[in-house]
Amino acid sequence: MSGLVSRTAQHAIRAVLALSAEPERPQGAADLARRVGAPPNYLSKLLKTLADAGLLESRKGSGGGFRLAKPLSEITLFDIVDPFDRLSKNDGCFLGGGLACSSEAPCAIHRRWQPIRDNFLNMLKGSRLAEVGPQEKPRAGGRAQRTRKS
Repeated sequence: MSGLVSRTAQHAIRAVLALSAEPERPQGAADLARRVGAPPNYLSKLLKTLADAGLLESRKGSGGGFRLAKPLSEITLFDIVDPFDRLSKNDGCFLGGGLACSSEAPCAIHRRWQPIRDNFLNMLKGSRLAEVGPQEKPRAGGRAQRTRKS
């Protein structure tokens, strides 16, 4: 993934994709952390944030863990990224430094950046996890096999 989303958001996406492989089975944060290559305490906090956002269900105790709260077809990449990167609230200047620009008072790069930002947000909002997550693929003998879409 590119630098358009934070490393935190990238870990969150990978964790949700890992959960999507077995959406009905609660999975522990430590196991997920190992599978996505993130520190367990860090990933646990990310998963809690996603649960607070309504994307995951969390259950403590024996047989507990995290699982998807919604079908894959209802979760977008934006849903996963926004709790961490606050893209919906980030209308600051591309040039940074606390500059505030807008369509009414644009900076030198605003008119070039705005369509790119809009396209990026639209891509995240239009990309459902069902499209980027594990897919059913027929295997020899007629049985389905889960694979990841490239």
